[in-house]
Amino acid sequence: MFNTDRKIFICDTPKMIFQSFFESYSGVGQCDCGGACAPINFVEKNIAQLSSFNESYSPLSDLIKQPVNSKYCAILSPFAQTFAVLNTSAMACLKITNTLAKDGNLRKIQEQMLQLGLLVREDRQTEVCASFEARTTLASWLYVTDRCNLACTYCYLSQTNADMSLETGKAAITSTFRSAVAQNYQEVKFKYAGGEPLLRFPVIKELHCHAQQSAAQHGLALDGVVLSNGTLLTAKMVKEMQALGLRLMISLDNLPTPNPSQEGNYQRMYPDGRDASRDAIRGIELALECGLTPDISITVSGRNVQQLPELLDWVLARELPFSLNFYRDPLISPFERLRANGYDDLQLKEETFIAGMLAAYKVIEANLPQRSLLASLADMANFAAPHLRRCSVGHSYLVFDTEGRVSKCQMQMDRPVTDIHAEDPLAAVRADTCGIQNVTVDEKGGCQECQWRYWCAGGCPLEAYHTTGRYDVKSPNCNIYKALYPEVIRLEGLRLLKYAEEIEHG
Repeated sequence: MFNTDRKIFICDTPKMIFQSFFESYSGVGQCDCGGACAPINFVEKNIAQLSSFNESYSPLSDLIKQPVNSKYCAILSPFAQTFAVLNTSAMACLKITNTLAKDGNLRKIQEQMLQLGLLVREDRQTEVCASFEARTTLASWLYVTDRCNLACTYCYLSQTNADMSLETGKAAITSTFRSAVAQNYQEVKFKYAGGEPLLRFPVIKELHCHAQQSAAQHGLALDGVVLSNGTLLTAKMVKEMQALGLRLMISLDNLPTPNPSQEGNYQRMYPDGRDASRDAIRGIELALECGLTPDISITVSGRNVQQLPELLDWVLARELPFSLNFYRDPLISPFERLRANGYDDLQLKEETFIAGMLAAYKVIEANLPQRSLLASLADMANFAAPHLRRCSVGHSYLVFDTEGRVSKCQMQMDRPVTDIHAEDPLAAVRADTCGIQNVTVDEKGGCQECQWRYWCAGGCPLEAYHTTGRYDVKSPNCNIYKALYPEVIRLEGLRLLKYAEEIEHG
């Protein structure tokens, strides 16, 4: 909304312009973290009795303020779930810590800020503690096959060439719904994964039909996404996905080189070493031609970060939703690390990695999309909604392997907790004390005083464990995150201003 004297733009309006922005906020689109960033409820939304002029108000604590340019500043509030762009005059209003104005534009702006939770009654500051743990979606990974036509360098799966039978898959879906009902979830999300799940696409179709029937039976919402490398996609598959309401996420880490003879050591490749990006791009373009927009998952490592600007330029030109996910080392033991000398260039070396990411952000700044950037740019740090845990592993998350065994995390499938026969597999996952422990950010050493803690949530606990032997410490990528997060907020502020000003000026 705009005010003639003190311009203040709030991301909530106008809804028509930012439809895709709202979709990403509700967990749809590029964010696929398993429900960890599900919306929370700000206590009473801070609806004050605006008729009272004698109460004292002050800015909500833990506001993040990031300059967008010389005229505007972005404001991010973890407790009120508000992202706003304010000009210098509106910022001055935010600093006022006395009673509400009795008339004029200042009063209107203060009322807007109260409604959005930027201002709060001073005696309520300690009450503003939203329940970050309230989750409505149960995420369930179904590994329909271990087989894959690629041999990606960072794959964490032990490929045994096993397939999930239709019977086992249906039992996994039924088991998921048993937990969803027992734990009072409102929605179930299935991620059909592999290996390469398109190798078993007929099974995926039957499984999702079974999931639809189960969701209708229990009165629960349903979401489904196929996580693919895109190389095997056909027009028939796309049409069938559309008919079933399935989303599609395709992994793409680089563009092909103009000269095939100059191909290098890529992350995603065929077993004979050939780059897979040409075929992945063919799959993406095929999906677009058929009317299905895939989400693009980009794994950024030390190996491909220098090529990231070129790849993002290609993605943005096609208005594709995307997410940037940082490389995670699938190796656990020191012995395995010693054997992996050829993969040393995948590691995130802070200085060069930050420089590469900032160069990629420059491309985004020159090609700001209509979709929100808050869930796309920084390795699962979804700034659309605060969270205590980086993902839902161990809490709202089930992983079924091809044999129907249930693990807490897809990167620890060798440590199953229970199986499809459990009455409530999620209860068993939550009770497990042996595998990955996904503690809250408030329990992690080095995180308690950080302003980004409710967005970063301390990073991946398994990654911290691989580095330190502990789950309750901050991410080894902490310095990288802190260098990038301010730029993410600035870019989202620029994006909102760009499209707001386009609408304002016709």
